[in-house]
Formats: sequence, C-alpha cells, structure tokens
Amino acid sequence: MGFWGANGHDGVWHISLINSLSRGSLEMPIFAGEQIHNYHLGFDIFVALLVRLTGISSQLWYFQILPPIFAILIGYLIYKLTRSLWSVFFVYFGGSLGWIVSWIRNGTWGGESMFWSQQAISTLINPPFAMSLIFLLTGLILLRNKKYFWATIIFGLVGSIKIYAGIIGLTGLAIGGLRNPKLLLVFLGSSILSFLLFIPLNSNASNLLVFQPGWFLETMMGLSDRLNWPKFYSAMVNYKSGKNLPKEFLAYTVALLVFIVGNLGTRLIPLFRKFNIQKITWFDIFILQACLLGVFFPMLFLQAGTPWNTIQFFYYTQFFIALVAGISLSKINNKFISVLIIVLTIPTTINTMNNYLPARPPAMISTSELEALKFFHSLPSGVILTPVVNSEPYAEPPRPLYLYTSTAYVSAFSGHQVFLEDEINLDITGYPWRERRKEVEVFFNLTDISKAREFLNQNNIDYIYLPQISQIRPKLSDTQLGFQTIFENSQSAIWSRVGN
Repeated sequence: MGFWGANGHDGVWHISLINSLSRGSLEMPIFAGEQIHNYHLGFDIFVALLVRLTGISSQLWYFQILPPIFAILIGYLIYKLTRSLWSVFFVYFGGSLGWIVSWIRNGTWGGESMFWSQQAISTLINPPFAMSLIFLLTGLILLRNKKYFWATIIFGLVGSIKIYAGIIGLTGLAIGGLRNPKLLLVFLGSSILSFLLFIPLNSNASNLLVFQPGWFLETMMGLSDRLNWPKFYSAMVNYKSGKNLPKEFLAYTVALLVFIVGNLGTRLIPLFRKFNIQKITWFDIFILQACLLGVFFPMLFLQAGTPWNTIQFFYYTQFFIALVAGISLSKINNKFISVLIIVLTIPTTINTMNNYLPARPPAMISTSELEALKFFHSLPSGVILTPVVNSEPYAEPPRPLYLYTSTAYVSAFSGHQVFLEDEINLDITGYPWRERRKEVEVFFNLTDISKAREFLNQNNIDYIYLPQISQIRPKLSDTQLGFQTIFENSQSAIWSRVGN
C-alpha cells in the first residue's frame, strides 16, 4: 500500500480517527486511555457515519470516493455563487510565484510553498479544509437566497470541520450584520451551535496558541526550503534584536508584501480595478474580512507543538481572493490579459502535480505487514504496544511507514487502540507523549521480568506489535512477559497476553 504526498502522515491519521469513531469510541486511538481533545472532528465523524451506513472502508471513502466528489462540489458551488468560470479557474489552479524564483535560480518550476502557503492543487490532501470550503460556499449561497435558518445550521457546523473556517465564518456574519441586520441573528444562532459542539472536546484549545508575531516572515526569508534570502533575514532579526523600530517596521512590511504577492501570484492582477465603496454589500464585507483575517492571524500566532499549522488560516485568504479575482476578471474583456494570466498561473500546478506523482511512493506498508495488521481484525479489542522507531529520512523510497515519520498507521489499519504512536499529532493536540515515549523505550530494554510485567499490567497492554522484528523486540521473550506469539511472518510479529 503506497502513500504519496502528505497522505503518509495526514491521511493515515484521519483513517485512524475515522476507524476509531466508526466503532463508537471517543478514545484517542494513538494514546490509549485518553479521550480525544483539542481537535475538530466534523469531517472524521462524517466519514465514520458513511463507513457505518455503507460498510465501505474508510480508506476507500477517504482516498478514492470523497476527493472527486469534493472537487466537483467546490467547482459547482463556486460557479453558483459567482457565475464566473474565472473564479473556478483560480480556485482550481491558483499558484504562487515561487516557480519564477526557482526558474531564475536553477531552471526548474518548483516552489509551491516557497512563501509558506500550499496552493490550489494541494486542497484535496487536506479533506477537512476542502469540506469547510463546501460549507462556507453553501452558507453564503443560503444567505444570498435569504434562507437564514439553514444558513445558521451550516455556519454553526463549519467550525467543527475546521476551526479556522468557523472563526472566519462567524466573524464575517458579525461584521456583515452592519449591512444586513438579519445576519446578526444568524451569527447569534451559529455561535451558540458552534459553542455547544466545540467546547466539549476543545476546552483547552486556547492554550495551543502562541503569540509570536512575524515568525512566518522570518522563516520564509531564513529557511533553505522557503524563499531563503539570508541577507534580508539577517537584517530583519538584527533590526528586531537591536530595537531599531523604523528599520524593523520597514523590513517586516516589505517581507509581508513579499509573502502576500508571492503566495497570491496572478490572483492579484484582476484586483487592480476601481471599486465603488458606496455599493459595498454584506457579501463584500464578508469576503474582505475573510481575506484580512486569513493574513493577520498567522502573522501574529503560532500553534504549540507544530507552529506552522496556523498558516492554514491563509488558505482561506487565497480561496476568497480567488473568488473576487475571478469575478473581476470576468468583467475585463481582454484576451491578451486572459492568456497571460493562464500562462503565469499554471506552472505551479503542473510542477506540484509531478512532484506528487513520482514513479515510487515515498512511503508504504509492505504486503507482509498488511497481512499482520489485517490479522488484528480477528482479535478481541485491546491496547497495542509498539516500539519507538526513529525515522530514516534519507532511506531509499518507498520507506516503511515506521521509518517514514511518526504516524498512526498501526491504529489506522489494525482496528485497535495503540499505547503510543504519531507523536506529531499528539504534539498538536497537547498530550504528554514524551513521558510515555520514555516509558516505552525503558520497557523494551528491561531485563527485570517483574518490572516489565508491572508496566504491561498498569497500562492494560493486550498486544505487542513488532514491525521489522529482526531489529526491534523486547529484551525479554514473549513467555517471560506472560504473552504468546500468535502471528509471525518475515516482516512482523504479534504477541498476545496469555488468556486473551
């Protein structure tokens, strides 16, 4: 089973969540004994319901069925809202100007996320983001048709799918209410619904935000896998540390302009036309605040554990500017400009598509290991202990998932909870995984039978799963631990507690 792009981590994480939710459990599948918190579950609950209703596997829904449905729905709803094929074009193909920098530097067309943000072609590798776009578009269409009750429901649900979309939607309703007072009633109802759905699982979510202005601008200039302008980066941080406020302000303002222009690319061109401020509607206000909020939130805040996660706010800026750019371009009847925009827009999409589809996937689960994980489905429900494996980023692809990065693949494909895996998402959601990791590392090196058995009993471990068994296994045998080997092949072994 091969995994391309972000699916080797993010896709596997969602499969783990979906399978756990489809069993009717709110327990954290990658941190046994704890409930899920600090995560928006709307998309995963939706797919879990589809799994329960149809019997079709979560993998098939996630990777094969829903992406084309979401793609078609987004395009249809954009056209229904804007009546502009140019808006559809920009949402599907909008790209950054990173390809120009790459072409000048080394003759390639790379650089999709050179200015930090992913571009249009990557929308469907983030299905909750794609689903949130469908809800935002549906909500706006309902508002335009004055179907306020259903709009209230839609905007109330969107925050459970993607919290960034929920904030943008509710803020837009509140400010748009200055032009249309009925939107204030929609805002009130949607806020109540959002609060009721969000708080039970996210009561400590505010602790995940870190106030750190300018981090994306600094790293954009300083990191080798971004724009990488060392002299400018050095000047920025020196002005900042030296408290040279005029030069600091100028440097960060220029960096912000580079960030915006670099990311938005040709989507900015149609915006250079006159707008009649006196004719601004609630819809214009909604779009404007979405664009501004999407810029300034990541400029001010990071997320604890995985700081760059807040860049997802900017995805909505790109999306809404694509709508406006398309509407504006539809009013410019100039074939030369149209052809120029298409030619300057699509290189990012073409190059990124090629990068997503190499001859071999970056990560995989071997046939032998899949056999072991499928065997778990015949076993009673229980907690699996797996060894801690450090990733090998320079190993020849395709790499086994346990060497690719820390992922949720054992819980995703075994159908059981795991004591500890996917440290990346545990960081994002705020679990104390480091202490548990140390415990696992100590256990696999224990030679004291009583201490090893005490660890297994205290943590209610029912199974020990050993991938790459020739290299990673406890110092003690299965029988010494009170377990027995119930499955073994060339890649994997499963030990089960005696009496299970």
